[in-house]
Amino acid sequence: MSEVAVDRNRREPVRQFSVFTENRMGRLHDLIELFNKENVHVLALTALDTTDAAILRTIVDDPDRARQLLVQHSFPFTESEVLVVEVDSENRLKGVLSALLEAEVNIHYVYSFITRPTGRSALALSLEDIDVATAALRQHQFRVLYHPDIVR
Repeated sequence: MSEVAVDRNRREPVRQFSVFTENRMGRLHDLIELFNKENVHVLALTALDTTDAAILRTIVDDPDRARQLLVQHSFPFTESEVLVVEVDSENRLKGVLSALLEAEVNIHYVYSFITRPTGRSALALSLEDIDVATAALRQHQFRVLYHPDIVR
């Protein structure tokens, strides 16, 4: 078994929720207020809007509670795994992108974390192949983060 497979079996991956909602004023506020009331902290967030709908992608510190809240409050959503990598400067960002290009891993989208306990920046990446990307980033000395690494 490869090092990546062993490590992923031991470490809890970072989960992302993609919440689908009508594109109207206040929907993002409603979602964040719901999480805040229930002590679920948003660690990373991005919003994609179209004429009629919006996709609110978020990473939280308590995915199990967030999932319950989304179901209870009828927010349509999907859940997926994302790769999170720590970056500490613009040059490191270029290095992350170069490592993924060298490994021929397609990036679907990327967004940054709002805050982290260490004060260092991190990127959430939706990728074609997380295992290949993890190996490539580690080979280039990048720190790939798992859920316990990102929580408060």
